Amino acid sequence: MGASDPEVAPWARGGGAAGMAGAGAGAGARGGAAAGVEARARDPPPAHRAHPRHPRPAAQPSARRMDGASGGLGSGDNAPTTEALFVALGAGVTVLSHPLLYVKLLIQVGHEPMPPTLGTNVLGRKVLYLPSFFTYAKYIVQVDGKIGLFRGLSPRLMSNALSTVTRGSMKKVFPPDEIEQVSNKDDMKTSLKKVVKETSYEMMMQCVSRMLAHPLHVISMRCMVQFVGREAKYSGVLSSIGKIFKEEGLLGFFVGLIPHLLGDVVFLWGCNLLAHFINAYLVDDSVSDTPGGLGNDQNPGSQFSQALAIRSYTKFVMGIAVSMLTYPFLLVGDLMAVNNCGLQAGLPPYSPVFKSWIHCWKYLSVQGQLFRGSSLLFRRVSSGSCFALE
Repeated sequence: MGASDPEVAPWARGGGAAGMAGAGAGAGARGGAAAGVEARARDPPPAHRAHPRHPRPAAQPSARRMDGASGGLGSGDNAPTTEALFVALGAGVTVLSHPLLYVKLLIQVGHEPMPPTLGTNVLGRKVLYLPSFFTYAKYIVQVDGKIGLFRGLSPRLMSNALSTVTRGSMKKVFPPDEIEQVSNKDDMKTSLKKVVKETSYEMMMQCVSRMLAHPLHVISMRCMVQFVGREAKYSGVLSSIGKIFKEEGLLGFFVGLIPHLLGDVVFLWGCNLLAHFINAYLVDDSVSDTPGGLGNDQNPGSQFSQALAIRSYTKFVMGIAVSMLTYPFLLVGDLMAVNNCGLQAGLPPYSPVFKSWIHCWKYLSVQGQLFRGSSLLFRRVSSGSCFALE
């Protein structure tokens, strides 16, 4: 999850945004996409364990299928209202998280306007700490006022809304096939096939929505990093579109797209497969919150509640873990979006002029900066920083 995600970050997007202080935006990007293989109701228990007076209710359709002809949420005349609701909720989350992602982006490009402070780590050794998110945000307010924390918000809102509408439209045009529930009673080949099918569908939607929303993401990134050099080159969406097309051509709208797409794909497959194997083969459906494992008269299906709870937490934890592993893709994509675009933040001494995203990745790797900006609270000065401990 990160500053770039067109959807909410995973733990918040997580999928998505998404999302997490470091992970973002996406993570950010991911959380909505990473919800591809949700933990659902499991296979019924063996006949000898079924309660004689309370047969187990039929499995309900998954949330993903509630937008179809089943009459669920988003079906028929309710579809436009439901889509508008998701757009409104996404806009609210975007507004609330924007200061966090704004500070994160400035740290990603290497802008450190305040000196580090001397502190001690858990071992009692003296170390230098860079300003946290709260200190950085106060500095932005001192320079630009409170409204300055929302620089670049408009194109980001448009990007997220476009991504949400695109995913909703794709579900209508290419409705997903009804996918059977994955159970630990399935053999390895059958259960894996189910996960691969649904994850492939989610990957298609995520990649298309990412590509369509990326031009607005580029504009948002460039509006925000103007804080570094106090420029005003990118002021509005329409004027920014004209400037980018005139100076860089059509490809200028898609700089940094490839690492973002790769990060989304790796996140989706990594999160869904890991969660699947843990849920299907390590979580026992027979786990019960009652001594006999048969539930009770008031709640005959209670023997499944603990297993379902464990599966939901597994998805959440896997989303956070995988989003941290894919963070370098987010960082490289954001840096490429502002590199060599005429802004101080994308030119030396803040950044070399990169020939490609691979060049950027190698440079950050050598400097030990592939996770720069992943932490916003305890920011210890790294060995590759210009700061030195006296």
